[in-house]
Amino acid sequence: MYQYDAIDQQLVEERVAQFRDQTRRFLNNELPELEFLPLRLQNGLYVQRHAPMLRIAIPYGMLSSTQLRRLADISCRYDRSYGHFSTRQNLQLNWPKLEDVPDILAELAEVQMHAVQTSGNCIRNTTTDQYAGVISDEVVDPRPYCELIRQWSTFHPEFAFLPRKFKIAVNATESADRAATQVHDIGLHIKKNEAGNIGFKVIVGGGLGRTPMIGVTISEFIAREDILTYLDAIIRVYNQNGDRKNKYKARIKILVKALGIEDFRSRVDAEWAHLKGKEGTVPTSEFDRLANFFSEPAYEALSDQPDTLTSKLADSAGFARWYERNTFAHKKAGYRIVTLSLKKAGQAPGDATAEQMQKAADLADKYSLGELRVTHEQNLVLADVRQDQLAELWDAAKEAGFATPTLGLLTDMICCPGGDFCALANAKSIPIAAQIQDTFNDLDYLHDLGEIDLNISGCMNACGHHHVGNLGILGVDKKGEEFYQVSIGGASGHDASIGKIIGPSFAEEEISYVLQQILDVYVNNRFEDERFIDTYRRLGIKPYKEAAYAKAN
Repeated sequence: MYQYDAIDQQLVEERVAQFRDQTRRFLNNELPELEFLPLRLQNGLYVQRHAPMLRIAIPYGMLSSTQLRRLADISCRYDRSYGHFSTRQNLQLNWPKLEDVPDILAELAEVQMHAVQTSGNCIRNTTTDQYAGVISDEVVDPRPYCELIRQWSTFHPEFAFLPRKFKIAVNATESADRAATQVHDIGLHIKKNEAGNIGFKVIVGGGLGRTPMIGVTISEFIAREDILTYLDAIIRVYNQNGDRKNKYKARIKILVKALGIEDFRSRVDAEWAHLKGKEGTVPTSEFDRLANFFSEPAYEALSDQPDTLTSKLADSAGFARWYERNTFAHKKAGYRIVTLSLKKAGQAPGDATAEQMQKAADLADKYSLGELRVTHEQNLVLADVRQDQLAELWDAAKEAGFATPTLGLLTDMICCPGGDFCALANAKSIPIAAQIQDTFNDLDYLHDLGEIDLNISGCMNACGHHHVGNLGILGVDKKGEEFYQVSIGGASGHDASIGKIIGPSFAEEEISYVLQQILDVYVNNRFEDERFIDTYRRLGIKPYKEAAYAKAN
């Protein structure tokens, strides 16, 4: 993974010192709240329902075991001994004290971490596939390109105060889009042209929130050396033309929709004409430099399906189920990618206690070369596990609460913190997640249902990405009471789509019943091996809607 050089370290330490002084001045009433607001936001600090929330950057989801141990230690000493992993592959602390935040940032800097640009109207953390670098079907490892974008966008003076927040995601595989690129402000798909040169398909104008939209392709191929100047051109057009008066109309998706993609593209091309081939062009030497940070480790010469694995699969149904759901094929023989589930019943999805973080760091050191990844679905990944150690790892994962064998199934849900913490939320999310976990706790039934993405948000800001869940749940306020809209038919992969609301909202106690009715329609009408989303697209919304409201009739 990327290692800071002296300049990186100096920049982060100087930012900590700067924010320490800004915080001191604010606490001493020397800095007005309106002036402090953008400063704290660009250092990852929100004011939530009960306490500040600090969002810590985990660039493109990569963590060393040393960094995860530091996060665990910080959560114990400055928070309530847990953290929440978000859909942007970051970690959030929900209970820090404002006066402690500079000390937290200083301790993060010691292990090459920060909270820079994790909030505010700037370019946020670039995200990518959690399996980057270890799967066989990617065009190239996307992580060096994510690091390139991170370095370009961090402290970029022109883009420090955009009309609204700005998010970029990168994908490098044809078979899947685990980074949900089509619902980002900019989505990049790494590809090769007919000559074998690496470049990017560029998608612009995606996003969720109050006005969910799927992005549109602005260019089928931008050569890799030109990617920063092209991104620069896109964001300049947005910076110049984005709505700064109405925050609900300020995202780039609104601008792209208003102008139309042809007009928007022509403006970008005009801007790019001043930038292409100039200082922002990336030389081959820079790509080589960044790639060296992600060079392939010294894998051992191993064979697939060693005897220890084969016998364990035959002897233990529980291990076989976990292997099937929570591990993934690796590009190297004898290795496997393992997901540590953070969806154990009784624990808020995406949360990890300090003890669990310490245990995950131990597992990374013992089984996966000391590195972990955070996923868009709020789990952790060990990317380089020997197959002959999987059974041993499974035992350790069970003990730590990481072995729930439901990856990709209904209860492997995405869920924002909701009204329990967020001041913006209309309703709680975590109790809904707990209700669903309790109701749908039969593993045989879950495995029979197959892959279903369930996403829960506490408000229209859509931090839980409910719009692109095969099943989406949105908390709404109904005359001061918490209710929940249900949507169906969303997807975030290559076949991205926005779900449709099935009708009026439901009371909290009705949610599991409504989901069961919807799932019954699927089970009764699916073709053999047909996924939930495919059955929905074949049948349309009508039978699901009728089933969901049948009780009321």
